[in-house]
Amino acid sequence: MLSRLNLLTRHIARPFGSIHSSNPTLSTSSLSRCSGPSVMTSAANLKPIHTAACLIIGDEVLGGKTIDTNSPFLAKFCFGLGIQLKRVEVIPDDEEDIIEAVRRMSARYDFVVTSGGIGPTHDDITYQSIAKAFNLNLKLHEPAFERMKRLSKPHPMQPKFDWDTPSPSLTAKLRMVELPYDPNRSDESQAIFVADDMWVPIAVVNGNVHILPGVPRLFERLLLNLKPHLVPRLSDPEGKGTFRFLFSTPMPESAVAPYLTELAAKVEPKGVKVGSYPRWGKKRNTVTLVGADKAYLESLVAEVEVGVEGKLVVKEDELDPPSDTEHVFSQ
Repeated sequence: MLSRLNLLTRHIARPFGSIHSSNPTLSTSSLSRCSGPSVMTSAANLKPIHTAACLIIGDEVLGGKTIDTNSPFLAKFCFGLGIQLKRVEVIPDDEEDIIEAVRRMSARYDFVVTSGGIGPTHDDITYQSIAKAFNLNLKLHEPAFERMKRLSKPHPMQPKFDWDTPSPSLTAKLRMVELPYDPNRSDESQAIFVADDMWVPIAVVNGNVHILPGVPRLFERLLLNLKPHLVPRLSDPEGKGTFRFLFSTPMPESAVAPYLTELAAKVEPKGVKVGSYPRWGKKRNTVTLVGADKAYLESLVAEVEVGVEGKLVVKEDELDPPSDTEHVFSQ
């Protein structure tokens, strides 16, 4: 610990832009470019985004202590942009599991988002594990550290904390700004600041792995603010996204299955998916059409309404008969 504190002392005494690492030194000018406009400029050189995957990291999710709301939020986010979310996995705070999962996802999907494990405690090992997955070192990202000092406040229970005095608390905070660094990639492509009032950067590893915190309000805000960086890489750069048409039918799934099988084969070449979802305990079920071509989906509405003996609706329960309780109060 003493040698670590001595190293921190030397680092903090250096001018802004000097960074301790076994990797080549990052210059102040290059690191300061890790914000919006420069990333937008380089977006044209990145691969298009068609598919996505989500990796939820945390023992607390697997242990039932915390309910994962980040993957559903990402699913809606991707749906709205026309990105196909192909996989969601939940894994423990285990280095081997993180390494295996992130390598596999990075190789298979265009846009990978991880959630969790980037805090100051001993079990927050996401940065170091993802660095190992791609044979990278961790490097202090000084712009993030400077923003942390400017935008965050010491906890009331740490009244003697000082940014310029080496301490276990400072060491813990620095864990959150030591990011995987690839000397073969441009500096501005490896960490993105998406909000002026947030010090947390989105670290980007191997070109497509985006490391986000697990705290839902931070995860959601960072992801929403990342959107302008993603839109130029979408197959539909106008960001029209994907459309979902809902049909409410009184028919059981087994009754509409033959028609839906024929319909699915017919619309598959147009990139449309057909879904059928039972609503247990209800008198009406749901059929869905999902695709990017809104005009084509609209052309199918009349046919599907006849085929499932149902109606196009905005909400699944739109045509549900009133419950017994509702009937009593309506007398």
